[in-house]
Amino acid sequence: MPKISKVLLLSASVVLVLVVFLGVNSAGVRAASDGQDGAYRQISVYSEVLNKIQDDYVTQPNIPAVTNGALRGLLESLDADSSYLTADDYKAYKSDKGGRAQAGINVSKRYGYAAVVSVVPGSPADKQGLADGDILESIDGQDTRNISLAMIQRMLEGAPGSTLTVGVVRPTKAEPDKIVMTRTLVTEPPVKEDQYENSSILYLKPEILDREHVDEIQTRLKQMSKDGNKKILLDLRDVAAGDMDQAIRLANFFLNGQMIGSLEGQKFPKQVFWSDAAKSINPNAPLIVLTNRGTAGPAELVAGAILDDKRGDVVGEKTFGEGAQQKTFELPDGSALILTIAKYESPSGKKLQDDGVTPNIPVSSGLDEQADVDDEVPQQIVGGAAATVPTAPKKPTVQVDEQLTKALDLLKTKPA
Repeated sequence: MPKISKVLLLSASVVLVLVVFLGVNSAGVRAASDGQDGAYRQISVYSEVLNKIQDDYVTQPNIPAVTNGALRGLLESLDADSSYLTADDYKAYKSDKGGRAQAGINVSKRYGYAAVVSVVPGSPADKQGLADGDILESIDGQDTRNISLAMIQRMLEGAPGSTLTVGVVRPTKAEPDKIVMTRTLVTEPPVKEDQYENSSILYLKPEILDREHVDEIQTRLKQMSKDGNKKILLDLRDVAAGDMDQAIRLANFFLNGQMIGSLEGQKFPKQVFWSDAAKSINPNAPLIVLTNRGTAGPAELVAGAILDDKRGDVVGEKTFGEGAQQKTFELPDGSALILTIAKYESPSGKKLQDDGVTPNIPVSSGLDEQADVDDEVPQQIVGGAAATVPTAPKKPTVQVDEQLTKALDLLKTKPA
């Protein structure tokens, strides 16, 4: 293919993505605002860059690879959940019906790499010692910087008994650890229940906020008074999966007519979620919610509502920062965009994906406080080449649950 044809092809691809992204209709290419005009002006800059690559790069560039990389970078510059899928990727993505074996990892993207949000207890990943904040530098030999989040999530799944090899970046080591796991059909454990302080404090910990686990919590809350429980400790640490509708339902158990949250986007009409007093179960019992870096998505919506409505305290660490709604746009060449079109907000207006939930009573998990998830290790060797990659938090050396201890001490002082 002649150079000029290749450049035009790539330029057309970028224009196509921008047209979908900016919401331009097929009747004519026109920008609806100064911001959109600015985006279109960037096309001329992009074309100039392409010309320089074509004319002066050290070798003949692989145009399809350059195209895919440019489009993927365009989408991922928006947020971790927005993705560009090639035609082949999108075909595989659509064929995935779910229900396959897993490693037990909830994953997102941070710093361009796949990042572990939380690990399912008892799963292959848990048995191999993976934890919140670990960075998956590679999956089956493929650099996760070059893979969209949608495809990373799909790659972690597979046939029962199949193996999965991941390169895990850990502190103090120049090379990623190569960990091999066997995929299994992971089953989320039931809601963990315990009682403290002569049974006056009911402790509940779901691993996922789906209908089954929220039903379990509902049943247990309804029989609280019969068992002598007067106070509630809801542990949402490492709860990163579930359904937003079930999160709204769970928050409603503790609220009485207050706002739970909202969902809004540029062209997505604002939806406000209010609690229904008729569905409230324990609107007055003293309540504390535990959170950590592995608290994400639906669990963040619950924690944010409890905190902003001053219904109870939130103890622990700042949450991961997830909570958005995506829409898939199919493109004429068979590729697709997965684009964030709306974000969930807490009652105070904080966007969960951008801000997370910061506890009003911060307590470290016992991980090295110097190894924050936002830190980076300069010039750490990844895959044989020098690169800057984030450090994973160090594992706790003392098995003392300071967050749980603090929450229990606080609940003891609250009048029933």
